[in-house]
Amino acid sequence: MYLENKSNLEIEMSQAAAQGHQVRSGLRSPEAVAGNFEELCLLQDISQRRDTQKLQQSAVLTSGQCVIHTEGFVPVRQDDGYNFCIVVNMLRGKTNSANISERSPLLRFSQDDSITYMTLHDPSFVGREEHWDSNALDLEKRYRLGSEVTSLSLSRSSPSEKNDPLDNRNLNFKITSSMKFIYLFFSMYPDRDNPWRMLAVSPTDSFSMNLTDVRDNALLKLQVGGPFTGGMVDFTNQEYILIQVEQTEQPGQRRRRTQQVIHNWTIPLHGERSDQILVAKTFEMVSSDPITITIQAFLQNNEVVPLSVTHQPLFVSVETQVAIAGIILAGVYVLIIFEIVHRTLAAMLGSLAALAALAIIGDRPSLVTVVEWIDYETLALLFGMMVLVAIFSETGFFDYCAVKAYQLSRGRVWPMIIILCLIAAILSAFLDNVTTMMLFTPVTIRLCEVLNLDPRHVLIAEVIFTNIGGAATAVGDPPNVIIVSNQDLRKEGIDFASFTGYMFLGICLVLFSSFPLLRMLYWNKKLYNKESIEIVELKHEILVWRQTAQRINPASREETAVKCLLMQKVLNLESLLRKMMKTFQRQISQEDKNWEQNIQELQKKHRITDKVLLVKCASVLGVVIFMFFLNSFVPSIHLDLGWIAVLGALWLLVLADIQDFEIILHRVEWATLLFFAGLFVLMEALAQLQLIDYIGEQTALLIKAVPEDQRLAIAIILVMWVSALASSLIDNIPFTATMIPVLINLSQDADVNLPIKPLIFALAMGACLGGNGTLIGASANVVCAGIAEQHGYGFSFVEFFRLGFPMMIMTCMIAMCYLLATHIGLGWNM
Repeated sequence: MYLENKSNLEIEMSQAAAQGHQVRSGLRSPEAVAGNFEELCLLQDISQRRDTQKLQQSAVLTSGQCVIHTEGFVPVRQDDGYNFCIVVNMLRGKTNSANISERSPLLRFSQDDSITYMTLHDPSFVGREEHWDSNALDLEKRYRLGSEVTSLSLSRSSPSEKNDPLDNRNLNFKITSSMKFIYLFFSMYPDRDNPWRMLAVSPTDSFSMNLTDVRDNALLKLQVGGPFTGGMVDFTNQEYILIQVEQTEQPGQRRRRTQQVIHNWTIPLHGERSDQILVAKTFEMVSSDPITITIQAFLQNNEVVPLSVTHQPLFVSVETQVAIAGIILAGVYVLIIFEIVHRTLAAMLGSLAALAALAIIGDRPSLVTVVEWIDYETLALLFGMMVLVAIFSETGFFDYCAVKAYQLSRGRVWPMIIILCLIAAILSAFLDNVTTMMLFTPVTIRLCEVLNLDPRHVLIAEVIFTNIGGAATAVGDPPNVIIVSNQDLRKEGIDFASFTGYMFLGICLVLFSSFPLLRMLYWNKKLYNKESIEIVELKHEILVWRQTAQRINPASREETAVKCLLMQKVLNLESLLRKMMKTFQRQISQEDKNWEQNIQELQKKHRITDKVLLVKCASVLGVVIFMFFLNSFVPSIHLDLGWIAVLGALWLLVLADIQDFEIILHRVEWATLLFFAGLFVLMEALAQLQLIDYIGEQTALLIKAVPEDQRLAIAIILVMWVSALASSLIDNIPFTATMIPVLINLSQDADVNLPIKPLIFALAMGACLGGNGTLIGASANVVCAGIAEQHGYGFSFVEFFRLGFPMMIMTCMIAMCYLLATHIGLGWNM
């Protein structure tokens, strides 16, 4: 920390050192011992390194002399000892301690600039019944640096008290024990190192190879890379590769004669032969006899198709893999639902467990492969928009928008919530849901702070309607983009215009039916804070100060002193809060009747602070959003959404001339970015464990089992609800990408005879609306929770589930009725 008149202060410190006072430890009276500041810092370094010093002191430097106060500080327990941080309160010159309060700034200068204060602690703010020597254990718990129990109990972001510390220790012990086995399994098996074989096939030259290292009842995973395309093969006008896996089944108890078991795998080729796509499929082996693999090319001419092939034996059946994947997914949800660990750590632990499972079955991926599973375009989009919003918030624009929303609703809460949700839904139909919530979350939080509302309920409502509105167009939600981009579906007539027209009509019906449903769910909820705005603001201030202190990593004496200084500020504010809570009678606030007068006061207080920066931010953000639109309609723009967001962030950083770049980086939600990275790895690992393919195959089998006259209606209902429930549990992007080929194959099956359009629309409705089921069901949910947590208003998995899951059920019911009425009743898209 930088102090003015630093040289004079150092001279006084050296004078204090010359006086020869010795610093002693232990519980002493405030006038007991004296020493110099340099010696205190030396003792602090020794205590940090050795963990043996037990100092319980706070120093006050007055007139070149350090006086050690035992009531200013308490110990902090660490791993196997005690490490006591020294809180230093430095006063230069003659001061009056009565003028220092918990509202005093950390640094304050007198009018003649001769006295410098570093406000730490004033014993007058502690009641007489709370003497510092009364209970050492209570003091230790109260002043523990990094203690989250106190901060969460005093913040409105925690709806209920935390679990007992002993229960947490038991949970941590169980997690640690499980992690030992995961590490053991993960380290025992090597990476998949089967070499790739390069080959070329043509209509006249085929390829054949024999595999002898096959175990009984094993699986064979075959990976092929080449110029492939997705979807079903049309044998009349499309070229394809045929792979045959043949094995001899010897006579046994069930079979008297030798039989040849042949598996056929058909892969369509891309017409331009340009894109190299990697595809994989798993085959069941019936015995340990050798396997013959034959690859043939069916082309319209005598061209040569280059391919790359590798194989991997697996030692666990598909059903066992699916069971393992289900257990891992359930474990991740248990960690998140009960808040045993942070959701980011839960995603990482789940990813590691899934990778350990892949290692056990013999398919452990390399580190390079795991890194490639991460969707860097999504992470780049999140990072770029976080930087843009962080700079935008410096202009005061969010405060201004909050006041305007309050003015538009004429001081009434529910009209204001409906307006915010409707605007969020409309914007998310044309923008990415993540972008919409990044822009709306700061506005909503500031508006709720102005009106003394609980922001959590309003934010959950907004993100629910954001996911609903994103389903209305082909560019509003990633599953819709995947559907419209599929070439086989375009051949079936599902293009941008037809898809948007049908979905827009249905989502409008769902949207306007959702407002009464939301009002019913919020019927008994108190949107206003039960406490006065002064207490609410003080709680939030305590939380912000504590979070700021916890972000400091003490690497030096100065940083350690700053962290202790901030924590002492928290203690002062907590003391004031306890006094206010004792005298305050809780009254539920009513809607403000003098809204016109309040609007005038708010407009004076919350205004645009930097108009020049606002113009720069608005210009850059407008260009970024315009490029988002062009990216969806103009194929000649070779920039993904992530590139557009990152370039816009860099452009704004240059225009805004940000001097302290670390401030902007601190506002980036790194925990959210790490959560998405871990989630991408987890979902891809679960896909490698056959979980998503298994869901698609079982859905197809259920549809085939239905009588033909009821098959279409049952298929629509089944695809709709399976997609909704699966998308609320796993990421809807890989699920949609997996279900599209399944539905295409199902529609082209002569025994099923179903049209493709109703199935695809059911998939889109379920995948988009199912994101409201849980907190991790959609990317916008996680982003909104991360930004809210950064502002001190984070909501838990259970809080979102109580509102999001009923809304998901109700909206899916309405969407299902719309699908059945249009396809079955009116015969659309048949």
